[in-house]
Amino acid sequence: MSNIPLYLELPANLSAKKFFSRLGKNLNVQIIEQCYSLKTFYDSFDWRLFNAKMIAEFNQSKSSSQFSLIHRKQGHYLASEKMDDVPRFAGQFPEGEVKNLITKPLEMRALLPLCQLPHQLYWISILNDDEKTVLRLKLEEFETLPHKLTLYPLKGYDKAARKVDTLLEKAFKLKPVDNAATFYVALAQQGRKSGDYQSGLNIKLKPEQSVEEVCQLIFKHLLKNLKANEAGTIEDIDSEFLHDFRVAVRRTRAAFSVFKKVLPEAIVQQYAPFFAWLGQVTGPTRDLDVYLLNYENYKQVLPPTLHDELTPFYHFLKTKQKQAQQKMAAELQSDRYKQQIVAWEEFLNAAKLFKTKKTGTIKYLADQRIWKMYKRLLKEGECIDDESPAESLHELRKTSKKLRYLMEFFQTLYPEDKIKPCIRALKDFQSVLGDFQDYDVQEVSIKQFSDEMLTEGADSNTILAMGVLIQYLDTLKVAARQDFDHQFACFKSAQNHKHFQKLFAGKGSGDKA
Repeated sequence: MSNIPLYLELPANLSAKKFFSRLGKNLNVQIIEQCYSLKTFYDSFDWRLFNAKMIAEFNQSKSSSQFSLIHRKQGHYLASEKMDDVPRFAGQFPEGEVKNLITKPLEMRALLPLCQLPHQLYWISILNDDEKTVLRLKLEEFETLPHKLTLYPLKGYDKAARKVDTLLEKAFKLKPVDNAATFYVALAQQGRKSGDYQSGLNIKLKPEQSVEEVCQLIFKHLLKNLKANEAGTIEDIDSEFLHDFRVAVRRTRAAFSVFKKVLPEAIVQQYAPFFAWLGQVTGPTRDLDVYLLNYENYKQVLPPTLHDELTPFYHFLKTKQKQAQQKMAAELQSDRYKQQIVAWEEFLNAAKLFKTKKTGTIKYLADQRIWKMYKRLLKEGECIDDESPAESLHELRKTSKKLRYLMEFFQTLYPEDKIKPCIRALKDFQSVLGDFQDYDVQEVSIKQFSDEMLTEGADSNTILAMGVLIQYLDTLKVAARQDFDHQFACFKSAQNHKHFQKLFAGKGSGDKA
């Protein structure tokens, strides 16, 4: 049966009514069900299921509703689950294969409808001379898309199925299609394409491009990402909208530092503080999002006897997050925010926005800035010893972020196989700095939360559970601090230094490769 196409496309001029009329002249056809149906495709905002080679579709009709996962390359169904509505998050799905498949790729992201296709659905049985069903067909008759016929061969009736298949292809000129074809056509009709949002920064640049041109490209790209996440951030659809919004803000602030000699001074003075303000007003909500995302991990590190005692802390965090979210949403809907964003976009779209003096090619600037920031990182890292305060590591992390943003801004100017290892080495080093800061901040914040909850009359067992959690975070912080020397030694190794020097210490860097 494997050689029989299971998915066929009807010619554009062949309606369901005509198809059944002609099919009935050759075969014993019985229409089992005819009803209105709605097909809705789902994915996260950043296409996590698609990137995991899955397409999610939800089919609703009067008789039943079913959520299915399709392998986007091979076309077969991976799993299906009958359900009345589609849950927003993977954890809310009923236990089963669907939940198992989507939990890892989706993580904390919400499932969102991509597009809907109303259509007439027909279930048909093909009967033999003994009035036994030898093949089942499903016909989906769409309004603006090619109609789709799905074959469901039955065990023991291979010969009958092949006969019908031959008839469909020769007499009706039906074409075999990929099971995912409807998904792509539906997206295209809405002016979209799969993967049309990426949080990463990978702008195609040419070494000879002017600094002014690249400056405009980067700022426009970052504004596009910021605006793409704006509504989801305000509505609190899932925590990653705010995360990506803040990443766009931080990258914009980094870009101001890179291109401050290109932009008019008045523009820098106006918008650099605005984006700094955006970082401030979105910070508290993001911090609370992180605590909520980590809550299950917090619970698991405690003895089982304390798991339930931590529940009041979860409710405390939810309340604080809701309050912070409402305050942040008000700021992002304020006249101050709207007017500044509109004015910033108008500036970026203006024909003449930069200083008239020439600042050279982008490759020259990229080499110079990346190499300078790399040397600064090494210098700051060398100054840290066992007696250095936590603030020193926090400042070093900021420097490493600046270097990371520079390398991401300009990565397409360098051979991919050369710059990727450099970025990866920096990420590995950043991880220990990030862990140290996260544990340090969480330890302090949870202690403050504990004091606040105690004042509000929290149960002593809850405070005890939070105390155990604080001790655990302190242990992790100490371990990260001890791991710093090793990780820094790896990053500044002779081999890694040679890679950075060869790639970035070019003309204008002040160093020779």
